[in-house]
Amino acid sequence: VQLQASGGGSVQPGGSLTLSCATSGFTLAYYAIAWFRQAPGKEREGISCFRVRDSHTSYADSVKGRFTASKDNDKDTVYLQMNNLKPEDTAVYYCAADLLCDFSGPMLFWGKGTQVTVSS
Repeated sequence: VQLQASGGGSVQPGGSLTLSCATSGFTLAYYAIAWFRQAPGKEREGISCFRVRDSHTSYADSVKGRFTASKDNDKDTVYLQMNNLKPEDTAVYYCAADLLCDFSGPMLFWGKGTQVTVSS
């Protein structure tokens, strides 16, 4: 099982980034892909969940209206489009897989993080 998050980088406030979570080794259709982030000195925060079987999405209030999760129909890859980025979005972003969209639960599989830095 592998999840590989990529697409992080440095952007100015108001900018956009798209994170990718490439998966392999399991049947993605049965799972949900959640995005978490952790800023220095802060607790890990669940920000988005994409349930693959019905494309149901959920978002934390902190990103609602700015971030959008989606899936490539031809690839086992889930994306997180991040618009209108703010300095407080600076964090290491992780994707994780589980059968449920439950940020409080112990996700089954985790990928390595990708750094997002929002600064002028």
